[in-house]
Amino acid sequence: MTIAHVLKEKGADVVSVAPETPMTEVARIIASRRIGAVVVLEPSGRLVGILSERDVVKCLAERGAAMLGLAAKDLMTRDVTMVAPETPVDLAMEIMDNGYFRHLPVCTHEGKLMGIISIRDLVKYRIMLHQHDVESLKAYITRMA
Repeated sequence: MTIAHVLKEKGADVVSVAPETPMTEVARIIASRRIGAVVVLEPSGRLVGILSERDVVKCLAERGAAMLGLAAKDLMTRDVTMVAPETPVDLAMEIMDNGYFRHLPVCTHEGKLMGIISIRDLVKYRIMLHQHDVESLKAYITRMA
């Protein structure tokens, strides 16, 4: 299965902020939307970074209240790992595990942002597939009995 299948089930909504968005606003968005990360987009729609709740907590631990004067561009990860829609789910999980992050933007080969997936999305999708396999095996066994 591919990331495109996961996005089809999950939806392609992406919460984004501009590079100049104050950190107080970024934190409010992450908390109110109950999400783990936001993508940082230029006005043209080009992805320039990603900012996670871990980034916010790490900065708060390092800088304290001074963090409140920063903007998204000051904390975001600029070298963003992305996947294409045709990326296999297992490979995406491996990328996330190896990189120690929980969110992956999904982009076309032309760089168009299609969505974002989280490790939770992938685990949920894998569980759904396993449940489908179990039901199929049960139906098969019932027919054979």
